[in-house]
Amino acid sequence: MSLQNKTIAFIGAGNMGEALIRGLLAAQTMPPSRIIATDLRAERREFFTKTFGVRAIDDNAEAVKAADIVLLAVKPQQAAEVLAGFKTVMSDSKLIVSIAAGVTTATVERALGGKARVVRVMPNTPALVGAGAAALAKGAYATDDDLTTAEAILGAVGISVRVGEELLDAVTALSGSGPAYVFYVTEAMIKAGIAAGLDEALAKKLAIQTVYGSAKLLVESGEAPEALRRKVTSPGGTTEAALKVMTERKLEEIFTEAIQAAKKRSRELSGS
Repeated sequence: MSLQNKTIAFIGAGNMGEALIRGLLAAQTMPPSRIIATDLRAERREFFTKTFGVRAIDDNAEAVKAADIVLLAVKPQQAAEVLAGFKTVMSDSKLIVSIAAGVTTATVERALGGKARVVRVMPNTPALVGAGAAALAKGAYATDDDLTTAEAILGAVGISVRVGEELLDAVTALSGSGPAYVFYVTEAMIKAGIAAGLDEALAKKLAIQTVYGSAKLLVESGEAPEALRRKVTSPGGTTEAALKVMTERKLEEIFTEAIQAAKKRSRELSGS
């Protein structure tokens, strides 16, 4: 799917919008002349113009009118007001890709008052470093080609998968909130290293590199986590001693319960 001849309006120039624009330009997926970003903050508009060479304005309706693809990247609580603001210039010929967390495709369709083609995306923050994991779900009027277009956008900052919208709460719980779990485990490793006698700087350096290297090994080796874990775990060795404690404390059950709680909260927030 080529985006070279499409114009994209990013409604909201926050961190995720910035990551997507940076990725699209770095991958030469589309030229800066085909990107419009909107933000109420003058300093943010100036940043986008100077850094990326894209057009940055404060008028959402003007941006949407000029676009083939509208990427909604505002806070969930702002979505209704923002959608109402460009409803009159939004036609069914335009695709709207929403990364507004918890805002359903039906909500966007209703807000735009017609048969809007909506693709809802649940991205995550590693998109900021080109390593994102996103899930995409189409609304009632979006097509498979629309999903392909959204995938082309998300592909600039990581991987994406297609799911039914009913699964997005589970995706939110796993990969949307997932980076926080990894950061929390890393924090715990650092504190444990300090408790074991390492100074803070050394514990931090080793823990962060261990998490990074382990993730890189998972991705590049193509081996299952279980297989890699077994390779590191010698019978009667240090790793086995540590994993025994984690098993006894039911770490797997803790993660299962935590992700279920996140899924439940996601469902509550989206009203699904």
